[in-house]
Amino acid sequence: METEYDVTIIGGGPGGYVAAIYASQLGARVALVEKDCLGGTCLNRGCIPTKSLLRSAEVLQQARRASEFGLEIDHIGVNLPQIIARKNKIVAGQVAGIKQLTLAGNISIYKGTGHIVSPTLVEVNDEEIPTKRIIIATGSETASLPIPGLDLPGVVNTDEILDVTKLPQSLIVIGGNVVGVEFATIFNAFGTKVTILEMRPFLLEPVDLEISQRFAQILRRQGITIITSATVKAIRQEGTMAKVVWDTPEGERGIEAQMVLMATGRSPYTEGLGLTELGMKMKRRAIAVNERLETNIPDIYAIGDVIGGHMLAHVASYEGKIAVENALGHSRRVDYQAVPICVFTHPEIAGVGLTENEAKTRELSYKVSSFPFRACGRAHTLGETTGMVKIVCEAESGRVLGMHIMGPHADDLIAEGVLAVKYSLTAKDIADTMHAHPTLPEAVLEAALGQLGGSIHFQTKQAG
Repeated sequence: METEYDVTIIGGGPGGYVAAIYASQLGARVALVEKDCLGGTCLNRGCIPTKSLLRSAEVLQQARRASEFGLEIDHIGVNLPQIIARKNKIVAGQVAGIKQLTLAGNISIYKGTGHIVSPTLVEVNDEEIPTKRIIIATGSETASLPIPGLDLPGVVNTDEILDVTKLPQSLIVIGGNVVGVEFATIFNAFGTKVTILEMRPFLLEPVDLEISQRFAQILRRQGITIITSATVKAIRQEGTMAKVVWDTPEGERGIEAQMVLMATGRSPYTEGLGLTELGMKMKRRAIAVNERLETNIPDIYAIGDVIGGHMLAHVASYEGKIAVENALGHSRRVDYQAVPICVFTHPEIAGVGLTENEAKTRELSYKVSSFPFRACGRAHTLGETTGMVKIVCEAESGRVLGMHIMGPHADDLIAEGVLAVKYSLTAKDIADTMHAHPTLPEAVLEAALGQLGGSIHFQTKQAG
């Protein structure tokens, strides 16, 4: 007799495999369907590979500054094959680790594309999987612009660029989003001449506007060309180069490069699931869900990139646990009030909650305080004094509405802000909490003090 699973999860990315392990921990019999590699896009072609490349770029930049720290290095160079090999080794190790976790949880792995026959039956390679509940976690795929020239030599997407064997002398990045800017900074550090084209007026639209504008100035000082308000209309072959063209009020403009990266976002992936036959309610290409992550079909849930919204790995993992609890008879709703956004660049950027512009647009009574890393002792010892911590608080209560950081280890420091926004803490709560010295989190403490009587180590700018 075939095993009937309590939960069958389609997709083994950061949403799916976390949901599978969590369901197993709660005592459920779990099946996990994955057509490619465990870990999904994030582990195999996204978050982890790019951070490995970024770390190589960071070490290179630090080596170039060795003399500032009293060190002498005779030769500094870029060995791209070794950089790619290190990336592949890290990814393989992480994938193997996830596989071990699923084995330890007695999770049944099915390799192939999952097709939903009914809310109680999934097919994989003609094999039937009886189940009580289904969680769809099929993620997303790279999105492309409807323009000519995408198939030209040298035009790559964000998956393909991870395995380049030779550094291009020049690179055009189409898309000033998080992924595009991260790749731009990586290749710029490796010595490639980089240009970013963005159709909007500013880079990194989810990021606090003040920080985004300051960051754009830093990128330019690093040698990256930034062109905004540029809607690309075509890519053309010009000899051995690719030429990207766009229209302006003054006429057509264009630039050439050896390589063009299409960093134009991602789209929900639902191929092969059989959603049309099921009568699944959609929201454009995404699966529509409610606050409990239920679809319109009883006993079928959906999480992660496939439902659109916050297309981030940590959001998918969060949603995976909530969907599992609801599938196993509990009742829990999603809460997106405190979603951290991280940009792994140099300097790093991170944020959570409302930006200053959002608070202004909502006509809230708010107060802003900030503290620069140039006034932080630990930042000076690291040689990383660019950037600041910025806090947006409710004017009367001091409740933290948002925290935004640009500077060293911003992506680690934001965790304190996530807790503050999640649990409605105030600037005084942060200020009254002891922060170790000398550390970077002292900059968060000082920014919180700026909401009160004023920072100790800097004359904090305030607005509201």
